[in-house]
Amino acid sequence: MIESFKGGYFMTMAMPETTMLLWSVVLGLVQLVSASMAMTQDVGLPYNISSRDTPPAKPMGKIAGRVSRAFANFRETFALFAASVLLVVLLHKQDQASAIGAQLYFWARVIYVPVYALGIQVVRTIVWAISIIGLVMVLLAGFGVA
Repeated sequence: MIESFKGGYFMTMAMPETTMLLWSVVLGLVQLVSASMAMTQDVGLPYNISSRDTPPAKPMGKIAGRVSRAFANFRETFALFAASVLLVVLLHKQDQASAIGAQLYFWARVIYVPVYALGIQVVRTIVWAISIIGLVMVLLAGFGVA
């Protein structure tokens, strides 16, 4: 929510782009904790809290590996999404397309985690592509093209 001074009183308005950005930060934190917990379960706490100078005695399992890779993929796109949202807001270019784009990005990223963890290959790629389409919609709004 943003409060702005207008006509002598404060007016509060919700912006879907910043709301989705905030929830994306929460999603990132959830993925960080999930990946850490999954790794700890597979390789053990002593290794996970060590300096990790040597490979673990036992490798990560499929699920832990997938959850970790899903988080790595989130980190690859999140900075681009965050920069796009912040620029759209700073440039006052929010519109319906940027709002829908931000929501597409967020919800696709939410769906991506369990789809990747379950190993559903084609759907995972489609969901990832939807998140990228959402990101591009926000970016295009910043350019005034949307």
